[in-house]
Amino acid sequence: MTDNDTQLPLLRVVNLGRSFDVSEPFLQRLVTNASRKIVKAVDGVSFSIEPGTTFSLVGESGCGKSTVARLVAGLEKPTSGSIAIRKPGGERVRLQMVFQDPIGSLNPRWKIGRSIAEPLRQKLPQSARRARIGELLATVGLSPGDADKYPHEFSGGQRQRISIARALAADAELLLLDEPTSALDVSVQAQVLNLLKDLQQRLGLTYLFISHNLSVVRFLSDRIGVMYLGRMVEEGPSEDILDHPQHPYTRLLLETVPDLEAPKRDRAPLGGDIPSPLNPPPGCAFNPRCPLAMDLCRQKRPELKPSAAGANVACHAVAG
Repeated sequence: MTDNDTQLPLLRVVNLGRSFDVSEPFLQRLVTNASRKIVKAVDGVSFSIEPGTTFSLVGESGCGKSTVARLVAGLEKPTSGSIAIRKPGGERVRLQMVFQDPIGSLNPRWKIGRSIAEPLRQKLPQSARRARIGELLATVGLSPGDADKYPHEFSGGQRQRISIARALAADAELLLLDEPTSALDVSVQAQVLNLLKDLQQRLGLTYLFISHNLSVVRFLSDRIGVMYLGRMVEEGPSEDILDHPQHPYTRLLLETVPDLEAPKRDRAPLGGDIPSPLNPPPGCAFNPRCPLAMDLCRQKRPELKPSAAGANVACHAVAG
């Protein structure tokens, strides 16, 4: 192993793209003389995650952040670009995905002990599995006796803990967390987030965290990527993004976050509609909604470049 190997990120995504053909059936297109319709759900996205850290992807619904997670997990195949997941020395990295709705990923006919035991079947004899399941349940704040219950007997927050326990059973080093707290009450969200942070510190886990909630992202993230209509518009350390946002879209997203110290402050609404991904505007995709838009923004698409504030930004107005 060389010195360069030790500096490799656990996950590196380069110019990742994923297009979907949403055309009408061939015969119907033949009759109507319609052309094929292609949606670029992810378009040239690049980022990397260092071991033991959290990288969060944020943006409005439909921006492509969940598609990125599915591509990294191997649930979708990329149309272009590359995904490299490896440890120093080229060793294989074990990853697991934790979904927004844990009830959909747990078999309702299985007791949760059986669900957690699935990744253990090849590693431990049956006599040792029960003890390991109890350890995993205790690790996520549940009781070992809960192994004999069914998913419907738990609350949403508890089911999310079960999903995390199952990921740990597979010895996952990289967790892909797709909106894992968005369906939970605020108090339960805090419990799950505290659990994730504690597990990361104790076990050295690495997270790719998908969320639209910037309050959640602030608590957990080391770096943040802001996506809009399939592209990355700002990326950098969480403090830079949240405390000194450069891209107008990032600023507008932060305006929507409630401020307990100034609950009645004037906030600029996130106006306008997201353009159709089937027919994105020329130039910068955000230009129809941007208060800083100029002619160049409507003609040339900006590339992600370092800014004076430290983050990487795709914005002609900031670069100028």
